[in-house]
Amino acid sequence: MTSVLGISAFYHDSAAALLVDGKIIAAAQEERFSRIKGDSAFPAQAASYCLSEAGIEISELDHLVFYDKPLLKFDRILETAIAIAPTGYRRLVQGIPLWLKEKLWLEHIISKETGYTGDILFGEHHESHAASAFYPSPFQSAAILTVDGVGEWSTTALGRGSGAELELTCELNFPHSLGLLYSAFTGYLGFKVNSGEYKVMGLAPYGEPRFESVIYDNLIDLKKDGSFRLNMEYFDYLGGMTMITARFKALFGGAPRHPESEITRRHMDLARSIQEVTEEIMLRLAATVKSQTGEKHLCLAGGVALNCVANGRIMRSGLFDDIWIQPAAGDAGGALGAALAVWHRYLGHERKRPEANRGSGAEDSMNGALLGPEYDDEQIKAVLHDEAVPYEKLESAALTQRVAQLLNEGKVIGWFEGRMEFGPRALGARSILGDARDPAMQTRMNLKIKFRESFRPFAPVIMEERIADWFEIDRPSPYMLLVADVAAGKLSPDYNRDSRKPGFAALAQSRSEIQAVTHVDCSARIQSIRREVNPLYYDVLNEFEKLTGCPVLVNTSFNVRGEPIVESPIDALACFKRTDIDYLVMGTCLIDKAACDFPPPDDSWRKELPFD
Repeated sequence: MTSVLGISAFYHDSAAALLVDGKIIAAAQEERFSRIKGDSAFPAQAASYCLSEAGIEISELDHLVFYDKPLLKFDRILETAIAIAPTGYRRLVQGIPLWLKEKLWLEHIISKETGYTGDILFGEHHESHAASAFYPSPFQSAAILTVDGVGEWSTTALGRGSGAELELTCELNFPHSLGLLYSAFTGYLGFKVNSGEYKVMGLAPYGEPRFESVIYDNLIDLKKDGSFRLNMEYFDYLGGMTMITARFKALFGGAPRHPESEITRRHMDLARSIQEVTEEIMLRLAATVKSQTGEKHLCLAGGVALNCVANGRIMRSGLFDDIWIQPAAGDAGGALGAALAVWHRYLGHERKRPEANRGSGAEDSMNGALLGPEYDDEQIKAVLHDEAVPYEKLESAALTQRVAQLLNEGKVIGWFEGRMEFGPRALGARSILGDARDPAMQTRMNLKIKFRESFRPFAPVIMEERIADWFEIDRPSPYMLLVADVAAGKLSPDYNRDSRKPGFAALAQSRSEIQAVTHVDCSARIQSIRREVNPLYYDVLNEFEKLTGCPVLVNTSFNVRGEPIVESPIDALACFKRTDIDYLVMGTCLIDKAACDFPPPDDSWRKELPFD
């Protein structure tokens, strides 16, 4: 038995992932255990969980790998500071103590945190992303595209995988970065960088791309092949303490939006404009890697690969027969990619054909991204007993029928079952479910349960075999990473795209039979499911369709704004108590809030919610 533990840490969304004999055994983000969203600390708890899931001690571990090369990253920071001196002096002085304390002594920190005494390996950032995209994919060979903020030097990489071989053939380097360009607009629009980018994507359909030409004329020199250079006169991330300069602010009409302040039409149009630019760049890069490799399939990773609208554009372009996106596409997935690169490239193991990895019913080797901790009914009942929470224990069939009936009655369900998801999306293990047909459900769940902006769209979950009946898509979307339009036959009879009301007024217009998951442009970020991957979750949908004729539900992550998705039964109970979720399902235990003697919720915590 050969085991490999991958680690990502210190930048954003630290994580650990474990392989045993090449099989993905466990993977988890540190934030789920620490309860600090986007936790960048060393993932000691995540690593401990991974080892316990495999039943091995740290002393039995064969290899440990870190997902990038800190010394090479430090070289980039020093070279940049010298190149723009004295401008970058302040940032360098502020950053040096952290590097001297932690990042340049990474081997010592890893040994101290884990007790591991063997040699520590180091991958390269975009190689780790590429490995996380290709090796778990269902393709025997594929083109590879990785796009993010910045690794060591690279911000974008193109390459190819075949069997156990993986090669990155060309790249774009810092400071020219699509991820940082998008993040600059994220911050300017009043959202938190490295966290609020998906808000920009969700805001974009409310606006028009009237600043698109301004971006092309001033900020970016985009080539036909997708390569580009940013005009650094508008960006301050080289040496300053902010993302943008005064020139950027003047170009787009003034100071950045203050978090929580009014979102105006200008903000909507800015979001739409940078989203359109991002999609165009991704399309050109995809076309380039297609022409370079001649491959029929594409694998994607890196933080920009979480832009599911851009992914949908690539899918519909016809450039590739199929695409596959790593569900933990950001830095967390780098831990998994680094471990896979060690198994195949360092240790020289052949890659099994994807068909040999279908034990879960999925066509890839990610086990539906259900790679985190699981709590059985006995553990759940012990927590409910300790917390004096009444519950009803039901057999699986009775539970799914009951939940479907409650959903049909307009109830909102907290759903906690099976192994926790790896990556930023809730995929039916730590989810909140609602009736997608209810026109009021989007606003209710945003304001009373998630405590977030009312414009934010929700994702639909649907049985895989029904996806083409309800959406304009001809393939599965298991990881909620593809956006497609709602099928024309499911749109409201009186809906007319040309008469859509401007801005947030569009929210009140009837759009489709599944209003709560239909964005204002009639698109949806789809999750499709198979029974083999998550039986109870699937059966709820099946029972709901029997009752209503609709196989679609709202699926959103089981958390509130500013907090990570829940990990444990205690986390789930805490979220349940302080929101307007009506029922909680944990395992096969059903909790009715109306039957619980919870004290009135203390809303003071909401005042401390971060702007993310």
